[in-house]
Amino acid sequence: MKIRLVILFCLFSIVVLSQKKVVKKFQITATEIEISTLGLDDFVIENSESNFVEVYLFAENSEKQHIVYNEAYNLVKVQFNIPNNKLEEKVFRKFITERLHRASAIIKVPKNKVITIYGDEINVESKNYEGDLNFFIEKGILKLHKVFANLVVKMYAGNLYASLKKANISVVSKTGKIKINNIFVKKKYQKKDNESNIEVSINSLKANIFLTTK
Repeated sequence: MKIRLVILFCLFSIVVLSQKKVVKKFQITATEIEISTLGLDDFVIENSESNFVEVYLFAENSEKQHIVYNEAYNLVKVQFNIPNNKLEEKVFRKFITERLHRASAIIKVPKNKVITIYGDEINVESKNYEGDLNFFIEKGILKLHKVFANLVVKMYAGNLYASLKKANISVVSKTGKIKINNIFVKKKYQKKDNESNIEVSINSLKANIFLTTK
């Protein structure tokens, strides 16, 4: 058993160390960005310091054509074509219950764009992005840090962490935990702020929601 674990550790190390970085940079006029995270394990959103969108992909044998984007009708769509080695994945998943982290990406977006994320099982971190955020995912961990604009989250299961400014807040998690400012509430939480036009809507069946508000 020990020998098997050592072999698996070595194989996993090789996978991690063999990851390569590819960067794609482009300027957009659109106000909305839709991102499909299929093929990724982790995704990070950052504010861009320029008028360009920058995408960084970390994956095995990554190539520029693995980052695909197109712009039309005031909307930019971004997706990642990650090759899938099913045989290797089957061997790893036989012994390892943790995710493989085969591919991850960082996107830097100019402020005040509307970003929509679609995904199956994905961990997303927003590093205080200053624009509207929409998440439609099946399962994952969302670390949103400070939320500055409208937020919509629809997820089946996982954990969500966020710090909110003044906002109109609606939170529902039917079987998950909801914790607001270190106080647990049951199933639903609503807060109306007449001085704010920011709307926050979080809806889940099983996710645990942890929020701090002002």
